Amino acid sequence: MKFVDELISCTLIRRYKRFLADVQMPDGSVITVHCPNPGAMLGLDAPGSRAWISDSRNPARKLRHTLEIVEADGTLVGINTNLPNRLAREAMENGLAPLRPGATILAEQKYGENRRIDFLISEEDRPPCFIEVKNVHLVRRRGLHEFPDCKTARGTKHLGELIRQVEAGNRAMMLYIIQRWDGDRFSIASDLDPAYARAFADAKGAGVEMLALKCRITPEEITAVEPVEIVDPVS
Repeated sequence: MKFVDELISCTLIRRYKRFLADVQMPDGSVITVHCPNPGAMLGLDAPGSRAWISDSRNPARKLRHTLEIVEADGTLVGINTNLPNRLAREAMENGLAPLRPGATILAEQKYGENRRIDFLISEEDRPPCFIEVKNVHLVRRRGLHEFPDCKTARGTKHLGELIRQVEAGNRAMMLYIIQRWDGDRFSIASDLDPAYARAFADAKGAGVEMLALKCRITPEEITAVEPVEIVDPVS
């Protein structure tokens, strides 16, 4: 996924009220930008961090700029949780998910309890596959990506709905898009959300497929490039 324009380098001053961040621009001015991430952003909100923002070029928008990338421990990390579905679709179209050539990919299809699945896949001679996508950017131990970075009742509910699809005879997949490059393993942060960890184990045991893909990040583009090993939580 290429950004429409190259991102603007800046310095993060603070992230606050979940969806706001103040940054210092190259000319020394300070502006408030939209922070499209409802999570805790553990390790990604340190004042003084190098960051990159996009410019909507829309003067009528309340916050014209959007925080896209933060540098953490020398690694560029994508923080925009609106991007993983686009990255996931590109990954599927590029053969990074276990789908057959010619599969039909439908986005935002109604299912379950009055909600929409991120992707519904139709393939010849196979049951439909329901795919839920989650954004990952947490690293607390060298080389290990983790999800979630805070409690997510919504995420736990999604796993339960995927289990029900498997029980109905369909395929179901949990696809984790890791918006960083500095790891080779993925796990569930069971200490941050024990309920999600239990739901993940139940889903895996029920036959829900699990896939974690890490991305290469630059100020020009973000691209999912390869899977990482999914391992048990580290105690």
